[in-house]
Amino acid sequence: MSDQMADRDTDGGLGTVLRPVRAGNGFEEALEQILQVVRLGLVPSGERLPSERELAERLGISRVTLREVLKVLADQGLVESRRGRYGGTFVLPRPAAMGEGELRRRIEGVDVEDALRLREVLEVGAAGLCATYGLDDGQARRLRGALDATRDAPPAEYRRHDTLLHLVLAELSGSPSLAAQYAAVRATVNDLLDCIPLLVRNLEHSQRQHAALVAAVLDGDADGARETMREHCAGTAALLRGFLT
Repeated sequence: MSDQMADRDTDGGLGTVLRPVRAGNGFEEALEQILQVVRLGLVPSGERLPSERELAERLGISRVTLREVLKVLADQGLVESRRGRYGGTFVLPRPAAMGEGELRRRIEGVDVEDALRLREVLEVGAAGLCATYGLDDGQARRLRGALDATRDAPPAEYRRHDTLLHLVLAELSGSPSLAAQYAAVRATVNDLLDCIPLLVRNLEHSQRQHAALVAAVLDGDADGARETMREHCAGTAALLRGFLT
């Protein structure tokens, strides 16, 4: 399953997050990247991370270092290792419900305004780049597929597919640096989103914006894509500010 996971949905966004680390901080940067994979939901709860061999190759680290990283994640209750033919490292479900104190603890120290503004800059820029430079047929199919997945997602899975749609757009911008920065800030935004309720009306509005955004990108309407994305980010920001600040 782990080898298949890398191929599914053009590796399910893993290519945006997992990249070779710098030699001096191999352990720390590998830990940061695998944490992003978990926080972004790129590997859903209950599913298996890519194999140790694949992870080590993607990150450019030894399997000894990788195992130290996975042990930290296991100690934090984020993953668990299972032995046997169908074994591997599996992402553990997050608690279904948390008290107010736990939610506040998770976002303590997060500069909400900074995260929201950085997200807007990166997302608006990515949308504009995609529309300006255009997408080939394969890229266009990938973007439409990501949009379809959000439309068909049940509420419990919506945020994961929403994240994947936005990651795809960042990847298709043609700037790996932008995509990597976006993955990092989106992980922080997801932590914030986990602290507020899912609102059906908001999800319906979000879907209309997603459809308009994808249409503008595919039509090459850079101004329209940027404006739609700006409005989309503003809607999310308004909810987070209302609930959390």
